[in-house]
Amino acid sequence: MSTPAGPLDYTRRWSLRLTVAAALLFLYVPLLVMMAFSFNDSTRIIRWEGFSTRWYESVWQNTALIEAFTNSMVIAFSATLLATAIGTGLAICLWRFRFPGKTLVEAVNGLPIVIPEISLGVAMMIFFKQINWPSDLAWPLNLLPIIIAHVAFAFPFVTLVVRARLTGFDRSLEEAAFDLGAGMGLFLRDILLPYLKPALIAGALLAFTLSLDDFVITYFVSEVGSTTLPVKIYSQLRFKVQPDINAAFTVLIVLTASIAIAAAFILNTMQKKNKS
Repeated sequence: MSTPAGPLDYTRRWSLRLTVAAALLFLYVPLLVMMAFSFNDSTRIIRWEGFSTRWYESVWQNTALIEAFTNSMVIAFSATLLATAIGTGLAICLWRFRFPGKTLVEAVNGLPIVIPEISLGVAMMIFFKQINWPSDLAWPLNLLPIIIAHVAFAFPFVTLVVRARLTGFDRSLEEAAFDLGAGMGLFLRDILLPYLKPALIAGALLAFTLSLDDFVITYFVSEVGSTTLPVKIYSQLRFKVQPDINAAFTVLIVLTASIAIAAAFILNTMQKKNKS
């Protein structure tokens, strides 16, 4: 029989709700204000003069921003595929096998997560300069340095997510599969990868958002013609703050949020199916 909630319980409950509400307001109100001002008719970004979509039309006609946005999407999708494949393979190897230096590999895998982004960006810039990476490649080959750099800092996040999922795997399923004559390939395809599907989606989403929103590492690695949207917006802000910047940021935020919501919906649907 449950005990009725007392005054102290109600106080704690409302204190927790107010704390969460205050945190959400602190995080999202500036973004909502910026998104609202993206529909402002004024040429001054902090003065409201009426509703208008003129700045979205300006962004659509800005070929430099469209090119930067295209670069960002190509880089993000490419880095996501590679980071998900590498991170998943490494997670399975660390979980499945024992080999000399395994502890060292696990420690090194976490380095891109803990070291400052500016350090990784400078290191990547020096690396590509030292190997004399050609800077006159045609599109989309000129995006390869950024893709490689994004994979380098994104795949450890995928490894952590997939490795966490593997801790709950029932090893008796593996033994049963091998006893019934299944090889390693069949075991991975029909048992392990379906079990890892929620972690794969979560890891891929994390890698995609990290790549799409990255500025620091991309700033050091990008060359002429390979500018991404965050770097392009920053370069415009250095000279003059244009109202169409609000519209560009709004498009980026809506895109990222839509992908996150879609991934959350897919994961929730998969969990319901597993429970049923």
